[in-house]
This record gives sequence, C-alpha cells and structure tokens, in this order.
Amino acid sequence: MKRNKNLFLLACILVMAFLFTGCGSKAPGQRDDTANGGSYEKVELHNYGREVVIESMPQKVLTLGPNCSELFVALGLTDKIIGNSLDNHSRGPLPEYAAEYAKIPELNYANATREAVISSGADFIYGIDWEFGDGRLEIEELKEYGINVYMNKASTLEEAYQEIADLGKIFRIEDKAAAFIQEQQERIGAVAEKVSGQEPLRVLVYDSGGDGVYTCGGTNFETLLIEKAGGKNIFADVTTKQWFMASYEEVLKREPDVIVVHDYDVPALEDKIRAIKSDPALAQLECVKNERFVPITLESVLPGARMAYAVELLAKGFYPELFN
Repeated sequence: MKRNKNLFLLACILVMAFLFTGCGSKAPGQRDDTANGGSYEKVELHNYGREVVIESMPQKVLTLGPNCSELFVALGLTDKIIGNSLDNHSRGPLPEYAAEYAKIPELNYANATREAVISSGADFIYGIDWEFGDGRLEIEELKEYGINVYMNKASTLEEAYQEIADLGKIFRIEDKAAAFIQEQQERIGAVAEKVSGQEPLRVLVYDSGGDGVYTCGGTNFETLLIEKAGGKNIFADVTTKQWFMASYEEVLKREPDVIVVHDYDVPALEDKIRAIKSDPALAQLECVKNERFVPITLESVLPGARMAYAVELLAKGFYPELFN
C-alpha cells in the first residue's frame, strides 16, 4: 500500500514537471530573452540608408568613438560596453560622466582594428562613421561574425535626436532617451534665445595645419553647433566634404572673426595656437592679432551627449559679454 502511494506521488510530480516545461518552452525560431527581463520585441530601424534589425537585446557592445561611449554613459548603458576606441581624439569625459567612463575597457586607443573587433566577442557596435569602410571595418563582414552595427553619423540635430531615440528602442530605455533629448533641446534653445540679437560671427574651424588649414565644411555636425551658438562657419558653402584642407589664401579672403581650435592629443592645443600665431599668412588676420581663439575638445563637436554643452561653450567664447 505504501509502495503504491509512493508511485502515485511520483507520477503526479512527473505530470506537473511536464506541464511546467511545456508551458515555458519556446516555439521553433522564437528567441528566449528571459535574461533581458522577458521577451524582446524585434526592433527594425533605418540607419543612414541601411536597415538595421535587432532581434535580441545587445549584451556586448563596442562604442567606437568617445562621443559614442559618453552617450552610452549618459543613457545609463555603461554596463553593456565591452570596449571602445578613438580615445586619442578625446581629452577625457565630462566630470559628470567620469566615474562611469572609467569603467569602460579600451579596445583600441586610436582607430578600432578589424582583428580587435572580430575577436572581441561583441554582438553590437555603436560607432562613428569614420570607423567604417575605406579599408577599415566592413559592416557586411561584421554581420557574418554576428555583430550588428548602428552608425553614428548625424549632420543635423534631428538626426542626432533620432539616433538617441533609436538607442532607447534597442535597449528598452525609451523614457530615459526622450528625457535626455528634451534636456538637450531646452539648453540649446536657451542659448539660441540669448544670442538671437547678435550678428553671426564668421568662424574658422582649425583642426590642424600644414599646407593650409584642415577644417570642416557645411555638412559637418560642427557647422550646425556653431550656428546654434550664434556663429557661421566661413566654409559652410563647402558641401561636398565634411573635412578638407583649405588654402591660406581662401582663409584670408573669408576674414574670420574668431577661430575655433580643436583640442585633442597631438599636437597639443598650445602648440596649435602657437603655430597659428607664427604662421605668416594666418598672423595677418585681425582675430589672430586679437587672440580670438575658442578652444574646444574634438569629441565635444561630434554628435552625442555634448550637443548642448558644445553650443553653450561656443556661445560663451563668441559672445563673452552676454554671459558675464
């Protein structure tokens, strides 16, 4: 009798186990995302002419570019990053992001290499467009290794906000992304209101020197930030290239009122300003004689977490009297 009772109990346990297993099983082709806090609804996005399909929450992310890394920090996604690149184009994160940024492992100090990316174990990349194509990283090849790519390439604020909103969808933080966008819009709007009565200053962007001035054109995101700060890039009419070498003759002809100087690792900011002052052509400019220089770190003029910060900094450099 006792033996029969034990057999009955065992049968009940097996039936219950079967029922629970059956209820929890996935249909063929259905992805199990319980590690992500439940099922993950597929996300389909347009990314500068490419279709990006995300079928599961990315877990191992490479952020290629300091602006991309800092945006992930701002959105609370630091724990997703397994490596970054291009810190040679950075002077370090903003103070409010420093503690979290310090947790990010470095994949490559300069440009990301194919070998480092492929062997990283990454399943997703958010990277600046410089890192792709032209013999660098090929997106189609990365797909073969199970690495999805979402490119950072904004040339307008609307495109930059769309990138942030898309990251919100991918990582299921839509509310946080929307709040961040709103904060950026409000701060940029406040600067625009403050400088609205000013005649736009003519601005030369000086990235580096050589046979001329390596500067940015009209489709570059920095041109937009300059405009929001109350300036006008003197080469805004160059729309065929984001970056190009302008001749000294052309710079002199366009007579900039102020020079925005990029600050990153080499050459140092002080060396760039010294080179500008000692150059026979540039030294003729009134803005050089009056030392109208506005230094800014390179990552600050890239689309990412610093849009409002950059507009505020540039505006203070252009119109110090308005902010004193």
